[in-house]
Parts: sequence; C-alpha cells; structure tokens
Amino acid sequence: MLNEMPTSTEPSVTQLVSGILTDAQDLFKQQLALLRTEVQNDLRSAKEATISLSGGLVLSLLGGLFLCFMLVYLLQWGFPAMPLWGCFGLVGMPLAIGGGALIYAGYAKLSFKNLLPTQSAQALKENVQWLTNPK
Repeated sequence: MLNEMPTSTEPSVTQLVSGILTDAQDLFKQQLALLRTEVQNDLRSAKEATISLSGGLVLSLLGGLFLCFMLVYLLQWGFPAMPLWGCFGLVGMPLAIGGGALIYAGYAKLSFKNLLPTQSAQALKENVQWLTNPK
C-alpha cells in the first residue's frame, strides 16, 4: 500500500479575500442586471396594457356618448315641455359627478403605488451595505 501525500497547497488568506470580493462584485453586477431586466419587463407590460386600455377607452367613450345623446332625446320625447338644454343637464350632471369621483379615486390609488421592484432593490441595497461595510 502506498502512502499518498497531499500535494495541493491551501490558498492564502489574500487569495480567499480576493475571491470573496470578486464573487461579491459579480453578485452585485448580476443583481443590477436583474433589476434592469425587471424594470424593462414591467415597462413593456405596462405599455401593452396601456395600448389595450386606450383602445377600449376610446370605443367606450364613443358608445357612451351616443347613449347619452339617446337618453337626452328620449327625455325630450317623454317630456316635451322640458327644454333641450334641461334634458342635456339632467343626463350630463350625474355623469360629470360620477366621472369626477372616479378620477379622484384613481388618483388616490395611484399616489400610493410603488412602481419599483422592491425585492430586487432590497437585495441590491443589502449588497451595497455589505460591500461598503463587510462586518
């Protein structure tokens, strides 16, 4: 039986620390790339949703406009003594109030929305803290 002596040498402390710092820098770069990719994906999906919502909004507005005209002339037909401007007022006023309430509610929801990817940003923040103060 042969006794084999290990011929590999242990890496020095400097090499270990250098390797750790290189790995940390690589991780930092990868997390930056991940953050950039997440933001790009979020913007792309928001763009696609905006296009679809815009088209639906335009068609819905046109349909709603024609339905409002129909209601105005239906009121004029049902109550011939009422002036036409009064019929427009009866139909338009509740719509304007409802629209204003929806705009206010949407603005309130949007003001609390965080558009940044929080998990990637938090991981990036932890890595920056570790790189600047590795204790």
